[in-house]
Order: sequence, then structure tokens, then C-alpha cells
Amino acid sequence: MFAVTSMFWKFDLHSSSHIDTLLEREDVTLKELMDEEDVLQECKAQNRKLIEFLLKAECLEDLVSFIIEEPPQDMDEKIRYKYPNIACELLTSDVSQMNDRLGEDESLLMKLYSFLLNDSPLNPLLASFFSKVLSILISRKPEQIVDFLKKKHDFVDLIIKHIGTSAIMDLLLRLLTCIEPPQPRQDVLNWLNEEKIIQRLVGIVHPSQEEDRHSNASQSLCEIIRLSRDQMLQVQNSPEPDPLLATLEKQEIIEQLLSNIFHKEKNESAIVSAIQILLTLLETRRPTFEGHIEICPPGMSHSAYSVNKSVLEAIRGRLSAFHELLLEPPKKSVMKTTWGMLDPPVGNTRLNVIRLISSLLQTNTNSVNGDLVELNSIGVILDMFFKYTWNNFLHTQVEICIALILASPFESPENGTVTDQDSTGDNLLLRHLFLKCQLVERILEAWEMNEKKQAEGGRRHGYMGHLTRIANCIVHSTDKGPNSTLVQQLIKELPDDVRERWETFCTSSLGETNKRNTVDLGNIALFEACCKERIQQFDDGGSDEEDIWEEKRIAFTPESQRRSSSGSTDSEESTDSEEEDGAKHDLFDSSNANPEDKMEVDLSEPPNWSANFDVPMETTHGASLDSVGSDVWNTEPMPTKETGWASFSEFTSPLSTKDSLRSNSPVEMETSTEPVDSLTTSAVSLTAPPEAPGSVAMEATSDGEDDAENTDKVTETVMNGSMKETLSLTVDAKTETAVFKRVLKSYREEGKLSTSQDVSCKYVVEERTESADASPAASQPVGLSPEQRTDQPTLLGETSVNGPV
Repeated sequence: MFAVTSMFWKFDLHSSSHIDTLLEREDVTLKELMDEEDVLQECKAQNRKLIEFLLKAECLEDLVSFIIEEPPQDMDEKIRYKYPNIACELLTSDVSQMNDRLGEDESLLMKLYSFLLNDSPLNPLLASFFSKVLSILISRKPEQIVDFLKKKHDFVDLIIKHIGTSAIMDLLLRLLTCIEPPQPRQDVLNWLNEEKIIQRLVGIVHPSQEEDRHSNASQSLCEIIRLSRDQMLQVQNSPEPDPLLATLEKQEIIEQLLSNIFHKEKNESAIVSAIQILLTLLETRRPTFEGHIEICPPGMSHSAYSVNKSVLEAIRGRLSAFHELLLEPPKKSVMKTTWGMLDPPVGNTRLNVIRLISSLLQTNTNSVNGDLVELNSIGVILDMFFKYTWNNFLHTQVEICIALILASPFESPENGTVTDQDSTGDNLLLRHLFLKCQLVERILEAWEMNEKKQAEGGRRHGYMGHLTRIANCIVHSTDKGPNSTLVQQLIKELPDDVRERWETFCTSSLGETNKRNTVDLGNIALFEACCKERIQQFDDGGSDEEDIWEEKRIAFTPESQRRSSSGSTDSEESTDSEEEDGAKHDLFDSSNANPEDKMEVDLSEPPNWSANFDVPMETTHGASLDSVGSDVWNTEPMPTKETGWASFSEFTSPLSTKDSLRSNSPVEMETSTEPVDSLTTSAVSLTAPPEAPGSVAMEATSDGEDDAENTDKVTETVMNGSMKETLSLTVDAKTETAVFKRVLKSYREEGKLSTSQDVSCKYVVEERTESADASPAASQPVGLSPEQRTDQPTLLGETSVNGPV
């Protein structure tokens, strides 16, 4: 191994990058290096020669040029942006030396900054390269880059100019997120606020602007709101408020935004973008500051959230305009669908207006609720619910609105939240829902219409699932809701026929539907129960049965570890569990032996022998071991000769030895000091003809002598090439001893023993190696040091073996 390794390095057989070879040339060019496949890998791996080359002034300048200049138009489109892409990856590989050089070299920064001076629209791919490079510089060199940008008085103007390009919008947000130290970040916020970035972004949301600019400006403002609020949650003791958020929440800024979209021309893109900003401002948040009121969605703590009053006041002034959008949305062409013609379709404008109403209902503000009642906005969206049968986006928002009205407690301007017992006559919005909008009557009519249509073979209406949930919400509010008293009163005030139909509907149609839905939803539980029932059929005895796959730790007491080589022991020192006894007895009991219990020998490979001595037996003192089963050792006639099979189910032996080491097996393993020829055994011999290397044969014989009554000996002979291996096992049931011997005979000049061993159990082994010329070295026991090698025929010791021995 060492010779191969040394040759490997001596002859430089390790793979080396071709870049190193190129860098040895004095005329190597940047493009040649960029053509190498592993240039990025070598750069990130801090290849010293490559980094030094890239840090050259001309190379850095070329890399910056690649990402800001349009590639030639006559190039193949597949490779046109190859070098700009590689240049961007090299500059953003986060190599500290490169970041330092770019951040400190103002000429390179100016060259990079010049990309913003191009006319709109910018190349989106090159813009992404530019934004990526400048973003990592902001992250790694915040002070230098921010100081550089502040000196450029047209920076914010250029950002606003190119805001329609998504990569430039991302760059603006990077300025807010990549600067981690609090004070530098606060300086950036103050600088951007002084540059009136909020006002400029709001001014873009105007019908006169392009749709891409609407979308990106709106998204930028929404992200600024979320980032600012997240930062306020993390740093609640900040000495200064977020100036950008404070500016955006001012009533005059919201009024400017709404004034832009409610222009003479109804532009859907501008309206939707503005509503997205309002929805973000109305998102609930935890801190409560002066000038904010608390809001509480259903199921949440009432004091956990707050929204700015100025935002609500600005929206209230334009509620009538939003209501008008529900009635007269921006013009849209007729939409042909698989279920008919939509003239006009719902449209994104009206869907977002309904989302805005839902957010306003969540604030549960009396003034807003009163305006909605006066405008009948809830009635209009309920009409849309039943008109647009298949628009589930619309159905979801209408369901949310109704659920909020039913679940929101009445808010008193003087006394705050009013309990259910005191609010029976004050919740105008809830009364409006039942009396003016006739919610119960419309549910019953729609349900009857759907049943009639289905009875005629028609299709079930698409809103039926949402209608079922709305009906269940009314029933729940009647029983347990915060307005249960008022809802019960409103149900009683219904006309008699309507009230009777409603009660019948709740107990019959609605109840049956709920039961059917519950059964359908319970299919999963039924399936799991069925699976468990089937799986239990494979259990043999319940939880009290032993898990045969469970790993168990066998512990021995100090007394049992110090027992003499005679194998005597007391029954109370046994540590095996009764479950293990049963399993072992079933596994090794000879009375249950059958042909399937025999060991099959694979003749296609050299034999892999594994010895297992975990066999129950009786001690010489008559005390039973944990693994009771002395009948295993009874001598019975061995089976007739079978090629390729071996059975070791029954052994007896009177062998006794002294001064041996104790093994971890329940059977004490010892090596005899007597010559092998002096042992009288009942043997099983395995022979194979020399011309069949690797084959194994087995023959069972018994001499029937008196002194072998309690002794069994197993001998296995394996031929493998020029090596003859004889394994012998002699077991004495009376003394609880087992002697395992191994002899290798080589027909070459000198025997060599090669073993592959795997620790599993411990026993005493005697191994011999004998050669044809009977050389002294070959007859020595394996494992002895040169000082221990003598003419003694045995080796006493404790060996760990599992596998071929």
C-alpha cells in the first residue's frame, strides 16, 4: 500500500486542474480561463494562482464590463451570455480579497454603477447580474458601499426610473435587509426617507404608469411594511421608530394613493396594486403604540393586535368609491367558459375589493361597520355569491365576511367591548345581515333550487360547500357564539313560515349533509382502523410476548465470571430472562429438529463456518442453567450421509480440562492439553477429494465405545486448493467443556494460515498449522509470539471469532 501511494505521488498521478497549467503561461487571457469548466470551483476553492490573476486591475475591470455591457448581437443566443454569467459568478463567489478590491476601488464601483445610467428598460438578465454583485458588496462592505451610494445624488432617482425591472426592486430591498448593524441600518432608513422614496413609490401607482411599474412599486411598499414591522418586533426597545413605515402610515400618503387610483380612468392594475398596499397596512400586528387601535381576528386575544387609525380614516373617506367598483368595475370583455358566458366576469378588481372589505370587518370598527351598512356592501357581495356559481375565490371571501360579522363582538364607542347579554339591540351590521340582506331566506332558496336541479339530473351548484359552512356558522352562532342572544332573537323575528323552514332545514337537510360529510371525512379513520385490525392478526401473543428483534443485553455477575474451568455454577447466578430461555429452547431443542434446521453449505465459494455455542445444558452439580434442555446433548444415531448438509443439534462428551479461561457463551469453552489421538470420540468427518477444491463432504460415524458415552466429537475437513483444513469440536456434557481445534495442512513448502474474523462470541481455540514437510514453524500454534513458540501442541487463551475460523 505504501509503495503504491509513494508511486502515486512520485509520478504525479493525482489529477490536477488544467487552470494551473494555463496560469503558467505568460500570455494566458481571462477568456481562456473562463472557458475552463472548473474555473468557478477553483475560484471558490481559493486557488491562489487563479485569485492573484483575477485580482489584476485589468481582469477585474473586464469582469465588471462583462456584466454591465450588452454582448454582441451576432453571437449565438446559447453562448451570448456565457461570459457575463461566469463573470457574475466569479465576482459573487464571496472571495474576501475580491470583495475588498471591489469595495475599495472607486473606479470599479463607478464602472459598476454606470449600468443604472442606461435607458429604460434595462436588460433583465444583465440587471440581475448587476443587482447580485452590488448586493453582495452591500452585505460584505456595507459602510463603503452605502457611503458611495449616498454620494450619488441621482441614485434614488435611478432606482425609481428602473423600478419596473424586478432586479432593481430587489436591489432596493437589499439595502433594507443586508445591513445588519442597527445604527448603519437606521442611517440607511433615514437617508431613503429623506430622499422621499415612499412618496415616489406611491406616485408610481397611477393609471398613467405601466403595469410592471405598478406591480413592482406596490410589492416594494408591501415588503417595506413587513420588513419594518418585523424589525420592530425583534427590536422593541429601538430608540428611533422606522421612518419609512411612519411615513407610509400617514393619512396624507394613503389619501394620495387612493386619489391616484380613483382617477377618471379606472385602471385595474393600479387599483389592484393600491389595494395590495392597503391590505398589507391592515395586516394585524402585535405591538400597540400611541395612535393605534387594537384589532382582533376571531379566536385571538383581543389586545394582541393593532392598526393605525389614520389608515382607517383614509380608507373610510373612499369607501363609497370602493363600493362603486363592486357595481361598476373596470370594463372587461365577455368571458366564455365551459359552463357558460360571463358578462361581465368577476374580475380581479372586485375580488380584491371584497378582500379589502373582509380586512375592514376584521378591525370591527363601529364607524366602518356603519358605513358598510349604509352602503349595503354586504348585500352586494352576497348577490355576487349566488350569481357567480363557480367562482370559489369569490365564495371563500364572502364566507369569511359573514363569519366575521357573526363572530365579532359589538364594540361600544364609550365602553369598549359589550358582552352578549348587553348587545341585543346594538349590532347594526349583524341585524343588517339577517334583516336587510335576508341571509336565512337566501340560504333556503338556494338550497331548494339546488335540490330541484339535481333531481332533474342537473349539476350541483359550485357554492354548495361554502353555503353549507355558512349555514353551520349560523347554527353555531345561535348556540355558542359571542352574539348568540342577538342571533336567537333575530331568528325569532323571522316570518313564521321562514322560521319553520329554517328549523326543518337544520334538522333534516343540513343535518343529513353534515352526517354525510362526517362519514366521508371519517373514511381515513375507518381505513386506519381496518389496517390496524389486519396488522393485529400477525401478532402472536399480544404485548406480553417477546419481541424477537429486540436487542438484549446479557449481564454476568462477578461470581459467574470467576467460575472455575470445571463449569460449576449456581442456578441463582443465571441472568437470562425467561423469554430468552423459551426462544432459545425452541431454537435448539433437538426434539423439534427437522431437515429445514440443517445448515446448508454453499459449494460455489470457500466455506464460511460460523460456530454458535449458545446451547442449554446441565451443570456437573445438577443445577440447571437458564437455558434448560439437557436432552440436546443426548447421543442419538446421526442421520445418514447427505452431501452439502451438516447437523450439529446433538452432542455429548466426557471431556474435562483444567486451568482454562471462561468464555461469554453459556457453554464453557476450553482447550485440551491432551493429544488429539488420546481422545476417544464419536466423530463426524467431512472429506473432499483433492481434485475438488473448496468442496465439502460430510460423513457420520460412531464407534460405540463405553468411554465415549457422554462425549461427542465433530470433525470437518475442507479442501481449498493446496490447503487442507481440519476443524474438530469435542463436547463433554458432564464437565460442560468444549474443545475446538483447527489444523491446516499445506502441500506447499510451508503452511500459511489466513483467517477472516469478526468478533461475536468467545471461546478457547487451539489452532495448528501443519505442512507436508512437517517444518517446526508450521506446527506452532497460531497467535503466539516468537518467544512463546515451543514444541507444545496446544494454545490456551480466549479468542473472539465469528465467521471463517
